[in-house]
Amino acid sequence: MHILGISCYYHDAAAALVSDGKIVAAAQEERFTRIKHDQNYPANAIAWCLREAGLTVSDLDAVAFYDKPFLKFERILETYLAYAPAGIRSAWKALPVWIKQKLWISEHIRSELGYEGELLYPEHHESHAASAFFPSPFEEAAILTMDGVGEWATSSVGHGKGSRISLQQELHFPHSLGLLYSAFTYFTGFRVNSGEYKVMGLAPYGEPKYRNLILDELIDLKEDGSFRMNMRYFGYGSGLRMTNRRFARLFGGPPRKPESPLTQREMDLAASVQSATEEIMFRMARHAQKMTGSRHLCLAGGVALNCVGNGKILREKIFDRIWIQPAAGDAGGAVGAALMAWHHHFDRPRTPSVPDAMSGALLGPSFDTETIGEFLKTNTSYDVPLINEEEMLDRTAGLLADGKVVGWFQGRMEFGPRALGSRSILGDPRSAEMQRKLNLKIKYRESFRPFAPSVAEEHVRDYFELDEPSPYMLLVADVARRLRKPVDASVQGLDKLYQVRSGLPAITHVDGSARIQTVDRTVNPRYHALLTAFEQQTGCPVLINTSFNVRGEPIVCTPDDAWRCFMRTDMDVLVMDRYVIEKRPEDRLADPTETIASLQPD
Repeated sequence: MHILGISCYYHDAAAALVSDGKIVAAAQEERFTRIKHDQNYPANAIAWCLREAGLTVSDLDAVAFYDKPFLKFERILETYLAYAPAGIRSAWKALPVWIKQKLWISEHIRSELGYEGELLYPEHHESHAASAFFPSPFEEAAILTMDGVGEWATSSVGHGKGSRISLQQELHFPHSLGLLYSAFTYFTGFRVNSGEYKVMGLAPYGEPKYRNLILDELIDLKEDGSFRMNMRYFGYGSGLRMTNRRFARLFGGPPRKPESPLTQREMDLAASVQSATEEIMFRMARHAQKMTGSRHLCLAGGVALNCVGNGKILREKIFDRIWIQPAAGDAGGAVGAALMAWHHHFDRPRTPSVPDAMSGALLGPSFDTETIGEFLKTNTSYDVPLINEEEMLDRTAGLLADGKVVGWFQGRMEFGPRALGSRSILGDPRSAEMQRKLNLKIKYRESFRPFAPSVAEEHVRDYFELDEPSPYMLLVADVARRLRKPVDASVQGLDKLYQVRSGLPAITHVDGSARIQTVDRTVNPRYHALLTAFEQQTGCPVLINTSFNVRGEPIVCTPDDAWRCFMRTDMDVLVMDRYVIEKRPEDRLADPTETIASLQPD
């Protein structure tokens, strides 16, 4: 039985294919169109999923869409009516799109696919919950989903057991943890739905001086984590902006203009909303444990990408174990919708998989050795020999140890927002200059943003204060005490960036933490082997791992994408399969930062 899951029309459109209960393919549309966060109908992702499985549309037993469009439209209409006439400008922009496109998803799917079979529509938070629990390694677990908004729900608490899930409590729009965080994302000058990572990364540079103001004025927080937002300060209910003039007066002035210099206010605002968010996540998780009695927790929804909050839940020992869907945002809804159809609609059983059923999130396109070799021969002037596995690993590890920045293009592309060792840019974490070099000359992004480490799973406890795997880079923990170095506590703001805080300075954030990816030798053997080769040469089984892309563009998908990114940046080496390409001196950019102007803002 083959079930196609689809998510689209808000952000991060994606498709996923489940065959006999197994996730066999999943990809975001942005990787094919090269439009970051592409929200449009995922025609390319769908076509690739079917092609990957060797199927045609006639082989599909069902298509599942990740939410209920009519219920979402009802919420939008009721919201406009509640705020009328204040929301008329927003309504004039949104309603024609719904009437022409979004309400007709059934007809669109049928016409685009030529599909006449069964169409299923789980609710948005059911799709999130299904994506959280069904691929998890747990037979039974509490489920917590948190995002901006689905149809009406913005957060939900549920329970999963065997092949069934049930959502037992919901928080409804406009009261939303995701939208609260996005309001501060907007106010601090970053783009909503993509800049939330920046706010989280900026938070350790500030102090949570506005935390009590948020909890006293903006929200009424209850002990169980539920809350009501004071909508007098927010604009998203009736308009096109997240915050209004009252919000600006409360926080001492207008929003920061995008790309303008960051001030201490933005750092303190980021620290404050992060602190408040962690408190809400903690209370919701504690309530979920009390309500279900479970010792396991599964997380999904865009807020579950807040790895600092996830780490707090883990450290508080509310649950024995937690598992987070790697594509926790709307893209993962495609997986959840398909699994919801398999287990609920078709009533099929479930056997939990260890370590989980997401295959390390390596669910996207791959390119074999012959294809990559033909690409290099046909499209580049580089004459690169194919070398054996051991030589490729040793040579790459040596280049990394020499301070080179390596583009690493291997196997199946990752599903979700994180590069996990298939479409990654790698560097030596021991270098004090590597973070700045990667940010300014490779990624073309803000210098304050931290980089994550990949560590061989068997060594995680040696380098980080983490007692369990973190395969999807969704947990933050402190760098091990033995590696930390004293710092001057009087240093404030962005000057903190230039202090060496540990023996792994390039991956140690200014608060001494790191967003960790543990690498399992059975899930991603080639990447694990590279970490081992690097350890053999340096004594360190840790690498910097950041996504293979530049600012404003999606993670690379194809060899052509990788080559263009390699040549447009100051990257030193590109390793595709067993081809190791060192950039020639004459191909280096005179000034890599000149290319920033040609990139769309992130």
